[in-house]
Amino acid sequence: MKKKAYVTLENGKVFEGYSFGAEREAIGELVFTTGMTGYIETLTDPSYYGQIVTQTFPLIGNYGMISADAESEKSWLTAYIVREKCDEPSNFRCERTIESYLKEKGIPAVCGIDTRELTRIVREAGVMNAAVSFRPFTDFEALKAYRIKDAVCAVTCKEVTEEGNQDGPRVVLYDFGAKNNIARELVQRGCHLITVPAFFTAEEALALHPDGIMLTNGPGDPADNPQIVENVRKLAGKKPILGICLGHQLFALAMGGETRKMKYGHRGSNQPVKQLSTGRVFISSQNHGYEVVSSSLKNGIVSFVNGNDGTCEGVDYPEIGASTVQFHPEACGGPHDANFLFDKFIADMKKEN
Repeated sequence: MKKKAYVTLENGKVFEGYSFGAEREAIGELVFTTGMTGYIETLTDPSYYGQIVTQTFPLIGNYGMISADAESEKSWLTAYIVREKCDEPSNFRCERTIESYLKEKGIPAVCGIDTRELTRIVREAGVMNAAVSFRPFTDFEALKAYRIKDAVCAVTCKEVTEEGNQDGPRVVLYDFGAKNNIARELVQRGCHLITVPAFFTAEEALALHPDGIMLTNGPGDPADNPQIVENVRKLAGKKPILGICLGHQLFALAMGGETRKMKYGHRGSNQPVKQLSTGRVFISSQNHGYEVVSSSLKNGIVSFVNGNDGTCEGVDYPEIGASTVQFHPEACGGPHDANFLFDKFIADMKKEN
């Protein structure tokens, strides 16, 4: 028998559905993602730490769960909401159902929700907190008080690891909540990749004699990481740097810029970004709720803007050999339009040597 579950919004709106994940209650920040595919990557992306994720596409789970497509070892989101779950996935790579995966990973999930209405509320009112429970939630003080804390600390790796070509360009990858495919893109291009925890000091990183520094994606408010920002400031200008998503925001803060929370962010695999130097538009994969304020940049040149709302999607810092982008050039899941940025990063490293 299906067990009823409720999604209670901070504004008092209640949605009734059915539980299909772990049987526990949760509070988190309610967001939505528009990807038609890529739910495996969404479930395993550390950038969703502390968030209740709503899928706007109505049917989720139709190709099951595939471990090779995971972006990390576990699921980091707080809860999961879909319109309809698929109980009988059909794909030659399928290993298990999405329901069995969520139960094993301890993630509460709700199906049977009108996700179209839920998304409209978030689009109109902005991101808000919500609770998943087995009766309508009534503790609105706790709901309104919820805030994502210590996000990067929670998701970063605990030790230094190395992989790839020992004779290739040496890249120190700062793991702020990195998606696996960032490492894959660098390794398949012949790099010697050294992955380090988020709070690795600049001095420790430079002692590894890197040819370049990668600042990865990750969760939470970038301004909550002053220690990391200071480390990034010390790295600026020492080696070529490529920043992605949170790495883009942290580098902007390190360079004296500002960030701010967006109304409902960009999450999905169909976000258009315009390259200002060429006028060319790329379709990109994105997952972020904060933006770099373009007018606050003192030492950088905006390189990409969002085709829908004009927000900052990339910054070049030509004097110190750094480039950062808000979107995901590693694109899992999503289009591969922008993976040339990895080639540019490698070319910049080789130019330095």
